Parts: sequence; structure tokens; C-alpha cells
Amino acid sequence: MELKMLSLDGNEAGAVTLNKDIFGLEPRPDLIHRCVVWQLAKRRAGTHKVKTRGEIARTGKKLAAQKGTGGARHGSHRVNLFRGGGRSFGPVVRSHEIGLPKKVRALALKHALSAKAKDGGLIVLDKAAMTEAKTKALSEHFSKLDIVNALIIDGTEIDTNFRNAARNIPHVDVLPIQGINVYDILRHGKLVLTKAALDALEARFK
Repeated sequence: MELKMLSLDGNEAGAVTLNKDIFGLEPRPDLIHRCVVWQLAKRRAGTHKVKTRGEIARTGKKLAAQKGTGGARHGSHRVNLFRGGGRSFGPVVRSHEIGLPKKVRALALKHALSAKAKDGGLIVLDKAAMTEAKTKALSEHFSKLDIVNALIIDGTEIDTNFRNAARNIPHVDVLPIQGINVYDILRHGKLVLTKAALDALEARFK
């Protein structure tokens, strides 16, 4: 599968052959969904917490006599029936992380990449570098490339000027190849890979 490689100016800078084992698969929504659920569960803080009856600072003395008052039989004032009492079965601090095998995660990434290639949302750049960190100049380059909502993946090191220029452009995220993930690929309209990122992906899945 061949794809034109572009420069930041929007001009053609050659062609690349995409690996069909990475970009030529028939996308499987079930695998992609599993990976997205795993990612979103993993990033949850899980710091929600309420007090149980054992943590309420209130007397545990029996309110009234067991019999003879004409009222209900109550013991501790810390129970959940009373205002200010503890909550029964409330949330506690815990991890929401679920398990997902590495092979399934790798396969889901391949299918997400294949989905972008299939729907025409994949762009390959020769390099993502600028001489100055100018947001206006980078926006002009993006308009030539028809980039409005995109995830840009570079090699192991991102050009500092490019990263700083892209920082103020809405709906555009720049990540090194180590940070590529299924959720970010799906939530952006286009996926932009540099030649370095493409080579790193092929080496990763070799």
C-alpha cells in the first residue's frame, strides 16, 4: 500500500510503502473497544471516598432505652439512618484498572492504525520541524495540509520549536512515538505520522 509523503509546506516529498500487517488490516471494532475501555479505566484516579459508620466522629452510646419510649429501637447515632451518619456501601479509594494482554493491546493499535488508513485519515510527513516556534506559521502550514483536528506522532524526540508552536493550536496534539495509543488516534480526525514515526512503528511490530 503506497501513500504520498508530504512536507510541511504541503508539497509532495516522495512516497512510502505502508506495511499491510500494520495498516492493511480489516478494522475490528471489538478489539478497539476493549483497548479504549482499558485505557479509560486505567487513567481513572479512583480517589472517591465517603465515610462509613466506623469513621464518623459521633457517640456510639445508645440513644434511648430499648423499650418504653414509643419510638423505634435505635442504637448508635452513627448509622446511615441519621443525618450526618455513615454511608452504607459507599465508594472507597480503589484502582479501576482492568487487565488486558499485551498482545491484544498491540493488535488493537494495529487495527486503529488500519482504520485511519482505510478512511483516508492518515498523513505521512517527511519531518515535523521548524526553524522558529511560531504558532501562526505552523497554522499556515496546517491549513495547506488541511489539518484541523489531528494527532501528530514524531520519532523518539520531538523538535522543540514544532512542539512549542503546536501547543497553542486547538484540537492538535503532538506526541513522541512512545506515546502513541488507540484512544488518542480515534478521538482525532486525522493521524499525522512522520517518516521517523513510521520507521519506529514498523520496527516495533517486526
